[in-house]
Amino acid sequence: MKAGRTLQELAIELDRQQKAKRDLIVETSALRMDADESGIRLDVGGREVFGINDIAHRQFGQHLKIPAPYYDRMRAENPSLLATNVNAWLQQEPTTRRMLRTLDGTARAFLSDRYRRIDNYEVAQTVLPIIAGMNGAKVESCELTESRMYIKVVNARITAEIAKGDVVQAGIVISNSEVGHGSVSVRPLIFRLVCLNGMIVEDGSVRKYHVGRINEVDDNFEIFRDETIEADDRAFLMKVEDAVNAAVDQARFASIVDRLRESREAKIDPPAVPKVVELTSKEFGITQKESEGILGHLIAGGDLSLYGLANAVTRHAHDVDSYDRSTELETLGYKIATMSPSTWRRLSNV
Repeated sequence: MKAGRTLQELAIELDRQQKAKRDLIVETSALRMDADESGIRLDVGGREVFGINDIAHRQFGQHLKIPAPYYDRMRAENPSLLATNVNAWLQQEPTTRRMLRTLDGTARAFLSDRYRRIDNYEVAQTVLPIIAGMNGAKVESCELTESRMYIKVVNARITAEIAKGDVVQAGIVISNSEVGHGSVSVRPLIFRLVCLNGMIVEDGSVRKYHVGRINEVDDNFEIFRDETIEADDRAFLMKVEDAVNAAVDQARFASIVDRLRESREAKIDPPAVPKVVELTSKEFGITQKESEGILGHLIAGGDLSLYGLANAVTRHAHDVDSYDRSTELETLGYKIATMSPSTWRRLSNV
């Protein structure tokens, strides 16, 4: 499992961001993009100017239906042309209201005005006391990226063997995105002690999507906090508490372990290993560079089975730079281990 921040570092940064971030509801006709030697900026109604991060740029392009390759080329090679295009489409389309999420003077998300704000600070405040009270539970890894917060917890009291000496422990992953990159979710985690790999299980996860009623604003575009929404959020966070407590359920853990044991019986013919890795990578959206690393870990691990392949994927999750991508590979590891028999036959009969 990839190392991230310490729990203390996460708490300090969440507290800082909670105080520094601002959310606005703006009419698209009041927005203007400007570009010069110092960079690309967003003017909001002639009152404030913000920088724009990668996520907000992508969401502007999606909202205005500007193809991503063209948007990215203009941004890299001709920022003034990008600003001209964006401003023309903002003025031509019917005026709509959008939520602009900002942090440290930068626009970090450009979202629907119905976007439901369930923020990282609230989620962490809900789950960390529960984790602290769990006998045997430990935050193994946590991180706060531009797109998501992750808290990965392992409970050393709930263990099993996939095979003799191959011990796994039960855990959970709590994640959230404040910028439209995913729901609040609580998912089971399998932690393998022999290599400290994590496998994230999609089955039985609890999610809450950031969709709600239209947000109301004051004269400065700032969002009112609706009492009904606050009550709904409190009710949902109580469900998150239940999900965190239930995610390390012994029966669910045993069911997951049984599926992983089954994957050990699906063998890979040694001469077919490179082709199986190549085809599996294409099937599950793994890049060629990642595929090469996975092949190396599979051969080094010596377990030429579907289980060994899945663990090679989660082992490679240590090696990638992005914590977001590392977590995606941990999720793909379990999907690969539990793929349907028909898919495995198609990928392995080469």
